[in-house]
Amino acid sequence: MATELGVTPSHGVPPISLSHNVASVAKVDAVLAQAREAGAGIEHPAAHQPWGGYSGYFSDPDGFHWEVAFNPTWAVDSTGHVTV
Repeated sequence: MATELGVTPSHGVPPISLSHNVASVAKVDAVLAQAREAGAGIEHPAAHQPWGGYSGYFSDPDGFHWEVAFNPTWAVDSTGHVTV
């Protein structure tokens, strides 16, 4: 997360992000757009990642970072169930 967001981890509690995995690149873009429309701050625009997927980050009103990710090696079914 630190590398993708371009932040340096601080001392104390390690940084965490919550991840919402989706079934396609287009879905990543759609979820980030929905988050932005709802007032979330886009912390890192969606981009193709070195690990082979596509992801971006937004922050919610409480300051938590959310990753929205598509991983081509994972299957996400219509109910949102992820199979690794």
